[in-house]
Amino acid sequence: MFLIFDPLYWVLAMLGYLIMFALASIVAPRVAGRVSGKFSLYTSMSLLLILILAMSASIIYLILEFAEMTVNFYALIIFLLAINILIYLVSPYIINMSYGAKRSEELQRLVDEVSAILSVKAPKAVVVHSPPNAFAYGNFLTGKFVAVSDALINMLSRDELMAVIGHEIGHHKHKDNLFMLLLGLLPSIIFYLGYMLIRSSSDERRGSQLAIVGIAAVIISFVIQILVLAFSRLREYFADTEGVFVAGKDAMQRSLAKIHYFYYRYPSVKAEIAESRFRTLFIYALVNAVAEPLTRADIERLKKEKVSPIQEFLSTHPPIPKRLAFIDSLRF
Repeated sequence: MFLIFDPLYWVLAMLGYLIMFALASIVAPRVAGRVSGKFSLYTSMSLLLILILAMSASIIYLILEFAEMTVNFYALIIFLLAINILIYLVSPYIINMSYGAKRSEELQRLVDEVSAILSVKAPKAVVVHSPPNAFAYGNFLTGKFVAVSDALINMLSRDELMAVIGHEIGHHKHKDNLFMLLLGLLPSIIFYLGYMLIRSSSDERRGSQLAIVGIAAVIISFVIQILVLAFSRLREYFADTEGVFVAGKDAMQRSLAKIHYFYYRYPSVKAEIAESRFRTLFIYALVNAVAEPLTRADIERLKKEKVSPIQEFLSTHPPIPKRLAFIDSLRF
């Protein structure tokens, strides 16, 4: 079945995105405001992970039990899992080809140094041709990579570059790529289970009941997606702690501020990154905040800049002002 041609699929997708928009603009900022600062980073990640898993397990169990699922529904779950694992396995090859990744002995020495500080095995260091950015990728087949763009290497000082590399190695250390792959499957599985319930409700004696459960599943899938995005942002803070541990708060903040300033000085380049298929990998997410950090005073002003709550809660990365403020709060 080609879902792209199914009107029901598009209606449900539009409903879901409206729900996400409402959550991101109204509910999420209020909830975040109430709990902000009440939990440590580790406690916040643990509680959010428990919430995501509990909600997902409950709705999947309800669907399977209530709807008396046939093997086709289990086949759907297996299919989605297989597709995402396949993407996970082949994506490093695609990234290497897309960005023309090239090994660099000079960058490798720096990655080796940072890895030694973090007490982890050094990933392969590659230079990619792109606007200023860096990202971590790889798997057990290809090995782990840390990619840094040539533009970023030219932009940052040595200690700033070490901070960025520390952040990216932190993603490998925390197994974020695999973690987010598996968590990201949950809303997809729930959405498609709900879709199939609604699609099959017209042929069932309990059609109205199945349709109600299906619609509820679709709605919950987008709620869980918002929670998964929030968890992704917490993992970015977690990776920032590694960059700070390697090079210090000042270097980590300066590196983020320099990247931020670059993209707001060159909006056409910002658009190029925003349209990339791999934008979720990058250390910098394009969440609006208007400022031009040049000095320590400018960085302090950037910390206080307002950001769009809708953009923030629909992003995989926290906005730079919040990351800068978070770095200030770190204690080692």
